[in-house]
Amino acid sequence: MENRELELKSWQLRQDIVDIIMAGKGGHIGGDMSVLNTLLVLYQKHLRITPETTNDPNRDRFVLSKGHAMEAYYAVLADCGFLSLEDIKARFSQFGSPYIGHPNNKLNGIEMNSGSLGHGLPVCVGMALAGKMDQRDYRVYTVMGDGELAEGSVWEGAMSASHYKLDNLCAVVDRNRLQISGTTEEVMTQDSQEERWAAFGWHVLSIDGNSIDALDKAFTEAKAFKGKPTVIIANTTKGYGSPVMENKAGWHHHLPNAEEYQQITKDFAERKAALENGK
Repeated sequence: MENRELELKSWQLRQDIVDIIMAGKGGHIGGDMSVLNTLLVLYQKHLRITPETTNDPNRDRFVLSKGHAMEAYYAVLADCGFLSLEDIKARFSQFGSPYIGHPNNKLNGIEMNSGSLGHGLPVCVGMALAGKMDQRDYRVYTVMGDGELAEGSVWEGAMSASHYKLDNLCAVVDRNRLQISGTTEEVMTQDSQEERWAAFGWHVLSIDGNSIDALDKAFTEAKAFKGKPTVIIANTTKGYGSPVMENKAGWHHHLPNAEEYQQITKDFAERKAALENGK
């Protein structure tokens, strides 16, 4: 799929995310919007897995360490044929439903349960190391939130990945600079992310994480780079796509009211129409 097609698709998926949240009466909408393009580019252009190959030992592995951004993950998995969007909308957050607010590996296409932050990268280090030991050519990817990087387990994993030269591992940091209690810099200072990861021995790419083109290029470079694991610092906007949500910590977890829903829907439609008209 060409990048322009992905740009157009992303606006429909943003609407799907909001509709899932409205149906389930809650969700982590701000982070969903900042991470969506990363998931979309990864699944549509780079991740070697299909709904039919989820048990193939040579498949690529993906772990959403930022597990609370599950509504965005649902939208992408449904778009790629792993799950049914209508079933998700009908059953999300219902009692007894498998469609919960964090990854559930009982569902097709989901490698592991996550949500307790700081676990995704260490587990992916194990997956990548196993691939090297078994002489398999699969790649391993994980997406983390930037607030998650206050967890010590992340940096233990980062140190191990560098030590074992896991060039089959690619981590993405969704660097939207906001978490539930405020800005990341107020909660636990992080800049410069680029210098920190480089000091741990990683190949570092810092990009505009809202850009489909930039994400595509970064994943391509990560795949080609040898001798070190790669981290993509995806500089994003929390709530990306509508001024109602953008750069507002209060939208970390929020259920839009009727007026907010209408405005968000209008903003998405206008952004998609502008893209279709070449603006």
